[in-house]
Amino acid sequence: MTVARTICLGFLAVIAVGTILLMMPFSTSDGTWNNLIVALFTSTSAVCVTGLSVVDPGTYFSFWGQLFIALLAQIGGLGYMTTTTFLILLIGRKFDMRQKIAIQQALDRPGMSGSSQVIRSIIATTLIFELTGVFLLLPAFVPEYGWSQGLWLAIFHSINAWNNAGFSLFKDNLIGYQSSFLVVFTISMLIIFGGIGYQVILEMYLWLRDRILKKIQTQVFTLDFKVATSTTIILLLIGIIAFFCIEIRNPETFGSLNLRDQILVAWFQSVTPRTAGFNTIDISKMTTAGLFITIALMFIGASPGGTGGGMKTTTLRVLTSCTKTILRGKEEVLLYDRKIAITLILKAVGVLVGSVATVIFATILISLTDPTLDFIQILFEVVSAFATVGLSTGITGTISTAAKLILIVTMYVGRVGVLLLMSAVLGDPRPTRIHYPEENLLVG
Repeated sequence: MTVARTICLGFLAVIAVGTILLMMPFSTSDGTWNNLIVALFTSTSAVCVTGLSVVDPGTYFSFWGQLFIALLAQIGGLGYMTTTTFLILLIGRKFDMRQKIAIQQALDRPGMSGSSQVIRSIIATTLIFELTGVFLLLPAFVPEYGWSQGLWLAIFHSINAWNNAGFSLFKDNLIGYQSSFLVVFTISMLIIFGGIGYQVILEMYLWLRDRILKKIQTQVFTLDFKVATSTTIILLLIGIIAFFCIEIRNPETFGSLNLRDQILVAWFQSVTPRTAGFNTIDISKMTTAGLFITIALMFIGASPGGTGGGMKTTTLRVLTSCTKTILRGKEEVLLYDRKIAITLILKAVGVLVGSVATVIFATILISLTDPTLDFIQILFEVVSAFATVGLSTGITGTISTAAKLILIVTMYVGRVGVLLLMSAVLGDPRPTRIHYPEENLLVG
């Protein structure tokens, strides 16, 4: 039982428990036993923090069913190892070297020291942001739905936004709040900070603390921080400009709105493909160009160490830096005057190849099971599932059972990661002292 297998089987166990809970009569609004496929799909989508749903969560599930979805999304966002380690700390037990190695791999940390402090800081950060989101959303929901329902709506949407899950209790998701600056700002900030990574948030906090205390030695940002923040800002700006220019003439999305709401919707539409899944416009009414831009942003995804999925921003920067190095005729891949190790380059290539292969394979299978669907709809759904986004053109509930099972597997692969899943299947690599001769090969 390797660490990779422990993590993969742990996610499967949580999905199984979630499926059983969501099948119970007290989880559905009509008090009857839930359909197995619906329960399995919803549980997988919640644990994999995707947000795709074959039913309307707000009307199909009872309060208990909605609570289970929120808890599953919380566990999925924190990660299996983080959640289990936190429970171990709660009961006062010390975890051994194996668990420290598992935490290191699950959080992609450079070392194993201070694992318990890292877990505590992650839990504290999560609680701070989610509680802040709840308090900010209360003024938007309480006047319309009352205190009890308004409080639950604020809690549910804050948890889903921070964990980049995308489940909503509103029938039209957040379209009814597309002009509400408070709701759009709160949800988008939770999405961004939840997906950017805990390490980045910690460094940001230390930098602000040093600035406030006016310390002589200020915080030195790591390469992870520089790459994650700069890439996130660039992608957000590109998304805003692209969506605004493409959809502004579309009366079904941007065209019927005033300038303020158009900018607000363009901003949110640029944020939400970064593995969040909320939407303030009807995705099915977008132009083909707008859908393709959304697919590209979904495939890139969030940053490592966060609650989002996708190929990750750091992978994109490493690959683009490799291309830049080749074009300049150099041999060292540099990022912010730092040399990138060959192992990281190989890992980035592996992530890209594995991700593309998974999307292609799943798209082909669904094209065979549901041949009447448009290709752009199938590709959009598959990328949304793999990148754990949750956006949909509206076909999730109408596809065949076989297609739903394919999406379930795709969501799982996207959440645990292609490389981690392959490591779990193949086992830990064996060291070797054999070296082979080098030879040139025509490429490109």
